[in-house]
Order: sequence, then structure tokens, then C-alpha cells
Amino acid sequence: MRIVLAEDLFLLRDGLVRLLEAYDFEIAAAVESGPELERALAELEPDVAVVDVRLPPTHTDEGLQCALRARRDRPGLPVLVLSQHVEQLYARELLADGSGGVGYLLKDRVFDAEQFVDAVRRVAAGGTAMDPQVIQQLLSRRAADDRPLARLTPREREVLELMAQGRSNAAIAGQLVVTERAIAKHTSNIFTKLDLEVSDDDNRRVLAVLAYLDREQ
Repeated sequence: MRIVLAEDLFLLRDGLVRLLEAYDFEIAAAVESGPELERALAELEPDVAVVDVRLPPTHTDEGLQCALRARRDRPGLPVLVLSQHVEQLYARELLADGSGGVGYLLKDRVFDAEQFVDAVRRVAAGGTAMDPQVIQQLLSRRAADDRPLARLTPREREVLELMAQGRSNAAIAGQLVVTERAIAKHTSNIFTKLDLEVSDDDNRRVLAVLAYLDREQ
């Protein structure tokens, strides 16, 4: 699997290259600026892009905007965005086309090698990998005065959070140490209570949940 990596901090960029290569990824390019990223994505056509939101020369959202332009030119290009802080606007922009193959992680997550690599693989396969802190903020923002969310049991809220991160029923069952059948029942109840269409497609159900959580009050 070929990766284009964009990170302006040398030590972090070098560490990510070494980590990804240790897990048998091929680094097609490791760049440090927006213009370099744009050229690499256009010329190398990687299987997935791992991109820091803030890159030179603007140090604002240069990396994210380069990735979004590349996805418009090559629909479905898998993109995993890394950010220092939770920025819900960035998550919304990334998810806007509703096509999946996207991820948004805080940089702290890269220190958990297995979690980070799992996110890269999930995004490369067309799935969705959202940082737990993004999901928690969306949940807490809506929970106070949103009656459907208030109807969820504590266990259903746990399942909802993991579902919104992009995890399958089997993965959720493993983490919560329950049967997959129990999780299927919880997810059905969640969709019913949130008035969302039931779906067995992992990516579509994640996007549906995130759209619900992030809609205007």
C-alpha cells in the first residue's frame, strides 16, 4: 500500500515514515509543505494520503485544503488528516462529500502504533476513522437538549461513540466484551431512536450518525 505523507515537523515526519514502513506500508513521498503535497498527490496517485492539517506556507489549513482538492480531482482518494487540536470544522469539511475513505485523528493517536495503523488501513479501505475526542465533543454539544440522544441508554451511547469512530459491530463487540448479536441489537435501537435509516454498511452508518450529531441545533 503506497502512502503520501505530509508533515512539516522533521522528527514527527521521520518517525511516521519509520512506523509505517515497519508495518509494511510503502512511502511514496514524505513532504513538508502544501505545494509539495499537491504535486505528490497529483503525480504519484497513492493509495492513501496521511496529512497534517497545518502545513507551510500558510500554516493554517493548507494540508487539509490540498487533500480536499485532490479528492475532488480524484474522487474517493483516501485521506487521513492529523491535527494538533479538535477542530470540528475540519471534520465537517472532510466528511462533506459523504463518500467515505476519510479519517480525522489527533496527533496524540500516532503514539499508539496499532491504533494509528488501524486507522490508516480502515481509511485506505474506504472506511471512516474519527478521533474519539471529536465524537465526544459532538455528543456533548447535542446531549443537553436533544431528546433522541437523551433516550439512549448508557450502553447505547457507548456503542454510538464507537460506531461513529468507524468501528464495525465485530470490533465494538470485542472492545465491550459482549456478543456481536448484542451489538447488532444496540445499533438497531440507536438508529430507531435517532430516526436514522438502518444500514449494514459500516461506512454509510458512520456518516449517517456523524451527520446527525453535527447537524445544526
